Amino acid sequence: MLCPSCKSADNKVIDTRLTEGGAVIRRRRVCVPCSRRFTTKERVEEELRLMVVKRSGDRVPYDREKVLNGIARACYKLGIDDPQLEQLVDRVESDLFSNHDREVTSDEVGAYVSSHLRRLHPVAYVRFMSVYRKFATVDEFIEEITDVRERAALESPSQQSLFEA
Repeated sequence: MLCPSCKSADNKVIDTRLTEGGAVIRRRRVCVPCSRRFTTKERVEEELRLMVVKRSGDRVPYDREKVLNGIARACYKLGIDDPQLEQLVDRVESDLFSNHDREVTSDEVGAYVSSHLRRLHPVAYVRFMSVYRKFATVDEFIEEITDVRERAALESPSQQSLFEA
């Protein structure tokens, strides 16, 4: 592991902990030449072997960062912090890796993300869906918002006030 400061590979692990329910190993390191401390995280490599089949038919390796960035864009300025975003991606990955062995379509990835975003924040959900479903008209937005409002009213009448002006 290269030091982010001096780029030296000469460093020592000073602490190791399991995080994210045992799915990640967090290592605290210190660089021998410059004494800078930094943290690394390790995940199971097998997860990276999942291929995503794009709408064009292209196959690309699953990339956690792409999913996280898409969710972060949908949650922009909504007061959702980074740990919540990481937990959401963890739940999406749990669904992906428990239900798919080698390949998953980008539409299925989007469906997992949308189902978890719907529960996290209704505005983030609608933002994500506008890109995922490629809304072309205002009517498509209105239909989706109406669906979100109806589901929120059924699930929790107290949440209806989120959508009233």
